[in-house]
Amino acid sequence: MTGHSQGEPKWNIVGPGLVVAATGVGAADLIATTVAGSKYGYALLWSVVIGCIMKVVLVEGAGRYTLATGNTIFEGWRSLGKWTSVYFGPYIVIWGFVYGAAAMAGTGLALYSLFPQLSVAVWGIISGLLGLVLVWSGRYDLFEKVLTFFVLLMFVTVLAAAAMTVPNLGEVLSGLVPIIPEGAMINVLSVAGGVGGTITLAAYGYWLREKGWDTPRFMRVMRLDNQIAYLVTGIFVVATLIVGAELLYSAGIAIGSGDQGMVDLAGVLTERYGRFMGIMFIVGFWAASMSSLIGVWNGVSLMFADFAGEVRGLPHDHKDRKAGGSYYKAYVFWLTFPPMVMLFFGQPVYLILAYGVLGALFMPFMAVTLLWILNTDRVPREWRNGPITNLLLLLCAAAFAALAVNQVWSSVSRFL
Repeated sequence: MTGHSQGEPKWNIVGPGLVVAATGVGAADLIATTVAGSKYGYALLWSVVIGCIMKVVLVEGAGRYTLATGNTIFEGWRSLGKWTSVYFGPYIVIWGFVYGAAAMAGTGLALYSLFPQLSVAVWGIISGLLGLVLVWSGRYDLFEKVLTFFVLLMFVTVLAAAAMTVPNLGEVLSGLVPIIPEGAMINVLSVAGGVGGTITLAAYGYWLREKGWDTPRFMRVMRLDNQIAYLVTGIFVVATLIVGAELLYSAGIAIGSGDQGMVDLAGVLTERYGRFMGIMFIVGFWAASMSSLIGVWNGVSLMFADFAGEVRGLPHDHKDRKAGGSYYKAYVFWLTFPPMVMLFFGQPVYLILAYGVLGALFMPFMAVTLLWILNTDRVPREWRNGPITNLLLLLCAAAFAALAVNQVWSSVSRFL
């Protein structure tokens, strides 16, 4: 795979960033933002902007480390000590099992809303198998094209829904003033933290490698790619907040939590603007869910292949540490088939608890380890952090640590 050259069209410089952003914005993020809009109107709009900035900083750090050193992010973590593997190993295995079920349930629910002839579980299984087929070969060019299609689909449908609600521009702009309504602190953190991904942020460096952007000369392109991706994500998330604020907040309508909330919202749209709008929104919801599924099936499988290869002591460029290798395919299989059991038999309590706790710790883990790695001789001096990047990463670490404490407490108290 070759990188960007003079003869290539300009749009080709936008690639892995859009992939990481599209993978990160799933149905759960959409519903968190919509609920925030329905509860507080535009008051939390500023936290969407903060969330995008935080993700740009984290993803840029992961990308800069990969391009500056030629190493993967997991090799960077291993350089900090074996403790990183002790955390990351169980996390990626448990996360994959639970996420696989959640992703298939989300896509299944969207398709069931459109075609109720088959059950949510059956549609979910079909989605998981489709994801497996699309990523099995590990071909990045095909994967990127499919993801781009889903991004366009979700972008157009959700923006159309936001436009239909005819938002009040003055009120929208007032939401850029940072205020925290009473009792809204957790919503602030959820909206900011939910803009564009968790573990998939760390997959960015792997997608850079697959794209062929693998040396410091791609640093400028990588930064532009990252910024454009999160600008697109920001617009998309703002659109969902507008839908929540204009459609639900003004009318005092409450919607369900989780994926069911998106179906409830589609029902409100249908009632207000007709069946076509409701269907279009569900198509957007499905595109958001499916893009996350396909992105994880590829990106986190790449991370697992690298993790397994590093633990086994395989050379950096060994085929089993890359897309299409045996570890990559094993993890795609792990994401697809074992979680199908959960679609039929419910969710095992302790597994969900472990998923919640380990998942909550990932973003602080990433922020702290990037601070550590990017300020030491693990990276050539010219590519180390500057004072502003360090300050932003410290703020990321603090914000995500606060969110982690809340998530861990919520997860534990739910099962006590």
